[in-house]
Amino acid sequence: MDQILKHHSLNELRNQGLPYDEKLFLDISVNMSAIERRCATAVKRRTVKKESQVAWLLKAISCIDLTTLSGDDTPGRVRRLCAKAKSPIKRDLVDSLDIEELNLNVGAVCVYHDMITHAKAALAESEIPIAAVSTGFPAGLTPFKLKVLEIHESVAAGADEIDVVISRKHVLNGDWKKLYDEVKEYKAACGSSHLKTILATGELGTLRNVAKASWVCMMAGADFIKTSTGKESINATLPVTLVMLRAIRDFYELTGQRIGYKPAGGISKAKDSINYLILVKEELGRNWLTPNLFRFGASSLLADIERQLEFYATGNYSAFNRHGIA
Repeated sequence: MDQILKHHSLNELRNQGLPYDEKLFLDISVNMSAIERRCATAVKRRTVKKESQVAWLLKAISCIDLTTLSGDDTPGRVRRLCAKAKSPIKRDLVDSLDIEELNLNVGAVCVYHDMITHAKAALAESEIPIAAVSTGFPAGLTPFKLKVLEIHESVAAGADEIDVVISRKHVLNGDWKKLYDEVKEYKAACGSSHLKTILATGELGTLRNVAKASWVCMMAGADFIKTSTGKESINATLPVTLVMLRAIRDFYELTGQRIGYKPAGGISKAKDSINYLILVKEELGRNWLTPNLFRFGASSLLADIERQLEFYATGNYSAFNRHGIA
């Protein structure tokens, strides 16, 4: 358990990106059948039980971007979310599992711009990063100058990470240089904050487009690539994840730069979180099993993980409404 739960001890260098070069991505091809077979076999041949399952679930908690992105968000809701982020599982469960020394918390708290200051105040005594969605989230159709200004404002308000939505039209039209230039400006606007680019993969049409968009965003300096806003009809899936992970792997082999990955939207079951973690470990290796390089964008996932941990500790499942704001 200790080995699986160990966090990365080094601060990851921010991605400096690469000069735009179409030769690196234009000829990418994706074998859909092979991707689907790989994902199906990865899920079927891996079964984790008991203590191993507990370890994987605790690792999943440490990699959650605990999120509230609703039109009716209030300062009170954000304060409750931050309290849950600092103490993601109940005290009696921490004692039952004997994990107090882990000082477990989530990977980050993700909010809209207006809630950054409230999150910052609530997390003042912790080291939990604040992520803010930006650039006209979720559609990304506001004027470009306003998108860049929104990033500057969120950084000034205290956001440690900026989750931007790319202009899907650039991908669908094959305007790759425009996408590169856009993300590069977002990167510059982030300053010392980390840039996470949301591809909205469910709206990109093909897995080949997903692979190309991943490469262009990494070339332009993205520190993370992320699947979805959580607002699309199709969000994170294992096939999309595999395509993006292999783009990350190829980029690392070329540059030596580790890029983070964040699946988001629709991941609400504990068993699904383990499937994603195992796929990351098998494709990228243990170095990526750290909140510095892997996050779940989720809100309800934590509740199901806590229920599974309680079942392990007591033999009984609890109701979802017993697990706080998650």
